[in-house]
Formats: sequence, C-alpha cells, structure tokens
Amino acid sequence: MNAPIIDPLQGDFPEVIEEYLEHGVIKCVAFNHRGSLLAAGCADGRCVIWDFETRGIAKELRDDASTAAITSVSWSKYGHRLLVSAADKSLTLWDVSLGQKIARTTLQQTPLHARLNPGLSSPSLCLACPLSSAPMIVDFEIGCTTLLPVCVPEMPDVLATPQRSKCAESGPPFSPAAACFNKCGDLVYVGNAKGEILIVDYKSVRVLALVGVSGGSAVKNIVFSRNGQYLLTNSHDRIIRIYENLLPAKNVLGSLEDMGQDVDEVDGVEKLKTVGSKCLTLFREFQDLVTKMHWKAPCFSGDGEWVVGGSACKGEHKIYIWDRAGHLVKILEGPKEALIDLAWHPVHPIIVSVSLTGLVYIWAKDYTENWSAFAPDFKELEENEEYVEREDEFDLMPETGKAKVSSVNEDEEVDIETVEKDAFSDSDMSVEELRYLPAEPIPDTNEEQEELKLIEARISASPASEEAAQNGHVANHVSSPQGEEIGETRGKRKRKPSEKAMELQAEKAKSSKASGRTVREKSRAVGDHEIDESVNGDDDDDVDAYY
Repeated sequence: MNAPIIDPLQGDFPEVIEEYLEHGVIKCVAFNHRGSLLAAGCADGRCVIWDFETRGIAKELRDDASTAAITSVSWSKYGHRLLVSAADKSLTLWDVSLGQKIARTTLQQTPLHARLNPGLSSPSLCLACPLSSAPMIVDFEIGCTTLLPVCVPEMPDVLATPQRSKCAESGPPFSPAAACFNKCGDLVYVGNAKGEILIVDYKSVRVLALVGVSGGSAVKNIVFSRNGQYLLTNSHDRIIRIYENLLPAKNVLGSLEDMGQDVDEVDGVEKLKTVGSKCLTLFREFQDLVTKMHWKAPCFSGDGEWVVGGSACKGEHKIYIWDRAGHLVKILEGPKEALIDLAWHPVHPIIVSVSLTGLVYIWAKDYTENWSAFAPDFKELEENEEYVEREDEFDLMPETGKAKVSSVNEDEEVDIETVEKDAFSDSDMSVEELRYLPAEPIPDTNEEQEELKLIEARISASPASEEAAQNGHVANHVSSPQGEEIGETRGKRKRKPSEKAMELQAEKAKSSKASGRTVREKSRAVGDHEIDESVNGDDDDDVDAYY
C-alpha cells in the first residue's frame, strides 16, 4: 500500500483481523526492535520466529532439555539474542542467527516474565519476575542471582540469598511483583502489592525513590513506552495508569543522587517519596466504568500515541484502544476465545493477540485509499460535469509551464554515502542490527520420509513399470490412459492372424471386388444415359432457337 494514497485523517490504529498464524499452541509473543521478526513461545517448549513481512517461519528454537510451556520471550536491543522463560523454572538465552543455546539456568520459582537489559548490545543480564518470589537480576556470565527489594523496610545492603523469597508455612503467601527496566537499562521500576512503585538501582540494590499509586492497589503489570517518556501500570483496582517520566534520558543515576542530596529536611520513607514525586507524575487513568473489567497485557503503541489493553474476561477476545488524552477510540472484538497476550508492532499500526486456543491473530488497519494523491488537481466527482479545456492545454510547451522556473540545481553533486538517521531507531548503530533471518526449509519427519519411501517402492514394483522397463518405454507414458490405449493397439498389430481369419479376409475381399465391379458398371450406364440426354437436349434447344 502506497503511503501517499492513504487518507491522513484516519487514526493510526488497527480495525480488523487481517489473518492469523498457527504453529502448535502459542502462549506468548514479542516483536524485535524493528518489528520485522515475531517470536512466539509454544506450550511444548518450542520457540518459533516468524518473518513478519512474509508470514513465513524463519527459525525454530528447541531445547531438548526443556519441554515445558513457554511463559515469556524477550529480544535483545539489536535482535541477536532471545531470552526464553519456561514453566519448568528455566531461563534460556539463545543466539538467534545461529540457533544455538548460549546459556541456561534454573530458578527456584517459575518465572512469569523475563526481560533482557535494553541498554546492553549483547546482554547476559536479565530481569525475572517469579511467581512466588521477589523480582531478581540474573547474570548468565557469572551465574549470580540478586533479589531486588519490593518494599522500603526490606532494603538489603548485600546480595540477597534465595531463602529470602521463601515464606513461612504459617505466613501469608507472597504476592508476585511486577518489574521492568527503564529505557537505558540502568534502573529497575518495581510495582509491589502495596500499591507502590520503587525505583531501584540494581547494581547497588538500593531504593532511590518511591511513588505511591492512588488507591493503594497491587500492581500487576508495569511497562515503559518505546521512547521512555511514559510509564504504564495495571493494578488490581482495574485501572490502567499512565505516568510521565520526569528524569533525563542520560545520567539518570547522577540526577537521582542530586535529588536525594537536595532533600535534607526529611529522612527515610518521606525522603524517598519526595524524590519520587520529582521522578514520576500521574498523567492519565483508563478504565471501563460500565463493566469494571480486569485488563490483560496492557502496553503502548510504537510511537506512544495509543494505549491498548486486552479484556481479561473469559470467553471474549476484546481489545480496547485509547488515545493519550484518555478517550476510548476503538474496541476490537475478536472470536469467542479468551485473550492471554498481545503486542503492538513497533512501527506499523498492527496488533498481534494470542487466544486461549493458541492462535495468533493479526489486527491491521482497514485503509481507505485517497486517489486524489496521484495528481494535485485531481478531484472526485459525484456526477458527470462538462469539461472545458484550456487553449494551451495540449501544446508541447504550455504557457503556464514556460513561466515556471526549476529550483533544482542539476549541477549539484548528490551525496550517496551519508546515511540518514532512522526515525524508528534509537540506537547508536555501533552494532549491526539483526533485521531478517534467511529462510530455512523444515525437514520432513521420520513418518513422512517412510511414507515417501513406501510410495516409491509401490511405483517401482508395479507391473506396468516392469513391462515398460523391458520394452524400453517410460513408465509415465504407459501409466496414462492414452498410453495404455496406444500400447494395446500396437500389441494387436504385432499378433499373427490365424488361417480361418485369413480365409474370412479373402472371402470379404472377393465380395468387395465383385460389388465394386457392379457398382462401376451401373455408374457407367447412368453416366452414358445422362450424356445422351444432355446432347439431345442441346440439339433441341438449337433447333428451337433457329426457328
């Protein structure tokens, strides 16, 4: 679709289901930085990577040591690595281009979500959010796991031990916390069950700021926009909140240290809240006032202009889209299947949603073409009008064209070496980004190969093929209906006729000769009679003409 012929007044959000992808039972999806590749985790432990432009499978990653369902997938900054978390408490780091496993570790709890550090080009550091434990930093290189604080009184000064996440038998169960990296990957934002957002320096394991969520409800999801300007939270009170990030894009740690030094009149929690008020400010709140439904997998659009959230109700596949001003602009209604995950394309107005049955639905925009973009003077008419041509309209050089002077300097050199900065890339391009994968043919299974061998054996053992091989003919020709007819006629001609058949043929030949003579004599007599009549008739005509 050409961009100029698209009506610019239409909203840049999807409207209809374009198609769906199917490969086993899919549980989660994630786009790479460009949106050219789509990774999906399956229920049998496989991770499938689609080329999103061709909709073909570019790579399939399978760990023989793990067959548990995939809970989340995460791309690295440049797309060379992929992090996969599974229900068997494992975290696996893959090399995407080679399809090889880089590292694998097993946690004490099942990780619900896991994200690679977005600030590293080749990250071996990830953030995992287990089911019954505090969020933790996992370093694959040194094999170290660091628990992060989920509330202010539990701030550790040293690396936390795994026993910290275990609950006493008589105590209440641990509520899972949500966490995410900021855009640069130097801070972790943790949402806890008390309705608080903690800004944590994961290297020193210290809480630098604290932001309270209105209502004090537990935070289920927390995610940053692509440009890092806004932070989204999804709470148990069924409200999606958007916070504006007031921290600078660079030197974030230094800015937080300066804020802490400026606030000397208060200490402890009040000091952290004062610093937190300078870091995040509430921007918008989104909710359904009628149904009061819970939300599933809320996120931002690629440009941050739209907010999307899936309905957590069973038996319906609804996606709500709001603009950043807080207005509900669209409700996408899909099949009668529950929604478990969704993702917005980083570049295009496309949403990918995963249903409970394991299908991936692709929602795209229903474009209305604007044909007036092909010519500036073109306009659509509701009915025919009489056209009045100009006097110089069909001249080789119209008068209107003579007055125009070209503003392009034809002698100016064209720069073909300088690469313009990509509007959708926020990287320094120091490392080549992995955008596409070469298509790899999927080998046949053992059952399919055995079936092909049986079919070939049956064809080679058929009688028609043996006769064709003896006679020197091609088996394909004999097997066709026309070839069988030709083969039968040729076989009959080669047979030697018997004596009785020879006698019958001789008698038929004699009878045919005798009948031929009589026919010839009759035809001669009829011909002579006609000639006589014609001659006599001509003489009579001549006599009548004379008289």
